[in-house]
Amino acid sequence: MNDVMHYGEHFEKIVDIIESARKRAYRKVNEELILMYRDIGEYISVHSENAEYGDAFVQRLADFFAANYPDLKGFNRRSLYRMKQFYELYKGNAKVSSLLTQLSWTNHLKIMSACKTMDERMFYMNMSVKEKYSSRELERQIDSGYYERFMMSQKPLSPAIEASRRATGNVFLDHYVLEFLDVPDSVSERDVRKSITGNLKDFILEIGKDFTFIGEEHRVQVGKHDYYVDLLFYHRGLSCLAAFELKIGEFKPEYVGKMNLYLEALDREMRKENENPSVGVILCASKDDEVVEFALSRSLSPTMVSEYNLKLIDKRLLQKKLKEYIELAETISDDG
Repeated sequence: MNDVMHYGEHFEKIVDIIESARKRAYRKVNEELILMYRDIGEYISVHSENAEYGDAFVQRLADFFAANYPDLKGFNRRSLYRMKQFYELYKGNAKVSSLLTQLSWTNHLKIMSACKTMDERMFYMNMSVKEKYSSRELERQIDSGYYERFMMSQKPLSPAIEASRRATGNVFLDHYVLEFLDVPDSVSERDVRKSITGNLKDFILEIGKDFTFIGEEHRVQVGKHDYYVDLLFYHRGLSCLAAFELKIGEFKPEYVGKMNLYLEALDREMRKENENPSVGVILCASKDDEVVEFALSRSLSPTMVSEYNLKLIDKRLLQKKLKEYIELAETISDDG
């Protein structure tokens, strides 16, 4: 039995070699596929401008494939037009050239069809690479207005909140969407917590894949008293513990004092020498930004206060709010 276990450990290394080779092969195949689509798109774009062919070129090419190469799939009129669009969107753009081959064609199609600006496209391309989004995950992020929510989380805030933001590496959003919990509006904090732990994969997609779940109602002891952190994570990028507190109502200033206690206890009990100080996130159903600013102004611990929604927010409303924010920021900049 011991021999089997001994050899098993060695054989697992062979499996790792196989999996690594498969991943490299997939990346190479995907890279060649994306470059092929780009080159086809360039050819179509150039010849479509020719007066001899014009707009009919794509249709004639699709008919040619159908008549002469019926076994070649994925080269109908719509697909060929997408290749042309792909080339024309990104041609000459040095900023995206290194990203193009790192995404799947399916993710490229979703980004091209759903995003209206180059900034938004680049955002989702970078996030797809960083977070390794599947096509379903990318679609969910786009539908939830992740770009708009991220951009609005970058708005200038008070010095105290800016300090917390810098300490937490700008990884937290001002607004989270938890539609996947599928719970009614009138729900207890325990119900929300239990639903999150039952949907951890979706929750981590929303907050970021660098988070690793440690536990719920994590006990910390201070003096003779026990306290319980709603949700405890570890963030690999920040190299620190991250405590999440869930509140079903509006933010209250006393929540900050309690979070400070949790973070100090975590640092004393669990933090390792090579790790950074623990960070806290207070998730509330609503918040008054001015109250948050006052509450955090004397706080020494890196703490963020964020709102959450249990339903998807109308993306058009998010786009409108982002536009208003950008216009306001430009006005302030001009006045300065």
